[in-house]
Amino acid sequence: MTYDITLVRVEPGLTLHEALDRINTGYDPDAEPTPYRPTDAHRDEWARILERVAREVGPVESEEYPYGLTLETVGPPGRVQLDHCGDTAHIEVAHHHAGAAASAVMDVAYRIARIVEDESGMTGHDFEVDQPTRTGDPARAAARLSGVSVWAQAELGGAATRGPGSALSARRPPSPVRGRSTAPGGSRRARPRP
Repeated sequence: MTYDITLVRVEPGLTLHEALDRINTGYDPDAEPTPYRPTDAHRDEWARILERVAREVGPVESEEYPYGLTLETVGPPGRVQLDHCGDTAHIEVAHHHAGAAASAVMDVAYRIARIVEDESGMTGHDFEVDQPTRTGDPARAAARLSGVSVWAQAELGGAATRGPGSALSARRPPSPVRGRSTAPGGSRRARPRP
């Protein structure tokens, strides 16, 4: 169970929600995933992101998987994972941070989101608290993370709050990008979890 932040490359003339709709329109959960083949431009973008996150946030581990590029922060205040798939990216934080720890880890998550926005031109949005990452308040995100973490620990026990493993491991295939649809009824398409 993770707290997720979505980043997407929005084409000129589209809103974030329209861009998400376009991405999700072609998603077929039964189709064999297509391996990600980063372009030279995406590799250059990724190199800039890695360099800035390491310089401005702290140590990271990076790995390339068949479906995207991944970095994870190493050390305090806790693990934040960024998955980059070319025109989309997402940030995951495990729901086991509460109080001051939630504030510290969400500050890191928002700093990473803003670096990705700067280096890629993607637009970031935190649908958990419905705010853009560029101008949003990490304290709102921290309050949400903390509240869910406390609830999950109390109601579900420790196993539910561990989130993805702390070591880089085999990645799941890509799926729809989390966000709100602009389709009638405003249905929400969530990224399925393994």
